Amino acid sequence: MGLIKKPNELNVNVRIKMLVYGQPGAGKTSLALSAPKPLLIDFDNGVNRVDYELIKDTVQVENYADVLNLLNNEDLSAYETLVIDTGGKMLDCMSEYLIASNPRLGKRNGSLTLEGYGVRKVEFTSLLKLINSKKKHVVFVAHRTTEKNGDDIRYVPLFGGSNYDALATELDLVGYLVAEGSRRTITFDPCSTSEGKNTCNLPAVMEVPNLKNASRVIVKDNDFLEKEIFKRYIDRLKERSIEGETYKKLVKEIEADINAIDSVDKANDYIKKVSEYHHVGNSMAVAREKFSAKIKELGYVYNTTAKSYSAPASSQTTENATDNAQSQEQEQKSDEVPAKGTKKLTQKKEKNGESAEQA
Repeated sequence: MGLIKKPNELNVNVRIKMLVYGQPGAGKTSLALSAPKPLLIDFDNGVNRVDYELIKDTVQVENYADVLNLLNNEDLSAYETLVIDTGGKMLDCMSEYLIASNPRLGKRNGSLTLEGYGVRKVEFTSLLKLINSKKKHVVFVAHRTTEKNGDDIRYVPLFGGSNYDALATELDLVGYLVAEGSRRTITFDPCSTSEGKNTCNLPAVMEVPNLKNASRVIVKDNDFLEKEIFKRYIDRLKERSIEGETYKKLVKEIEADINAIDSVDKANDYIKKVSEYHHVGNSMAVAREKFSAKIKELGYVYNTTAKSYSAPASSQTTENATDNAQSQEQEQKSDEVPAKGTKKLTQKKEKNGESAEQA
C-alpha cells in the first residue's frame, strides 16, 4: 500500500492532547478524570482533594524517575488517557531529578542555573515524545497565575514559561475552568483575560455539570470530557473526512459538466444547474470560477436584460458568412447538372445531323 491516502482512507483514530487550568478548588483534577479510562499521574497530591467516588487508578509520584519507569516499563494497555497533575509540579520534580544527576545544573537555593533551564527544556521535549509514543489521550492539569499589563489582568497556566510555549504548539485544546459557587464553566476560546485553544469549534462557554445534589451526594457520572469534548472532537474529524471525499467527487462532477459546455444553450442551462448541486464547503465558489473561465474561453457575452448568454456579434457574422458560402456552393452544383445534360443533347443532335448528310 502506498503512503499517499485518499481523504476517505485517512486514519481518524485520533489521540487528543489538552490542558485544563484554573483557580484552586475549581475541580480541575475531577474534571480531568472525566476523560475516557484515565490513569492519574499525581505530582501534586491532587488525588487527596478528589471525592472518593471519583478517584481512578493513580500513580503517586515521589520522584521523576518514577515517571520514566512508568512510561518505559509498565503495562498501560488498560488506560486510554494519561492525566498529568499538575504540569508545574512535574517540572519542579524534573528539575530536582536533573540537579541530582548533575549538580552543576542547580544553584545553592535549589533552583536551576541558566544551563539547567536549557537542559530541562530538552528533557521536557523528550518526555512529550515518550508520552506521544504511548498513543494515549493526554490531559495536563495546571494552576493559574496572573499576568499584569497596567490595569489589565490576564490568567495564564502556571507551567514553566517557555516550557508551556513548547507544549502549547502540540496541544489540541486549552481550557480555562472557572468556578462560581456550585456553577462551573470552561472556555476553550482565547480572549483578553485567559489562554485558550479551540481546534474543533466547541461552544465559546460550556457548562460543566454539577455531579452532586443538594445534599452534596454524587448522583451523576463523571464523564464530561469523554462525552462532551473527546467524542465531539473525534466525530468532527470523521465528518471532515467524509466531507472531504464528498467535496472531491462534487468538484469532479462540476468540472465534467463545465467542460461539456459547447453552445450558448448549454451555457444558459448551466446557470440554473449551478445552484442545484448539493454544495460542500466552497464548491459554489469553485463552480462559479470555473464556469466564468469557460465562458471567457468561448467568448460568450452576458445580456443583463435577458439574463442569458449569447454568442458575440463577430461569431454570428462568421457563422452567417459560412452559411452563405455553403448555399452558393450548393446552387452552383445544381446549375452544373442541367448544363452537362444540355451538352450531351447538343452532341447527340450534331451526330444525327452528320448521319443525315451522309445519307
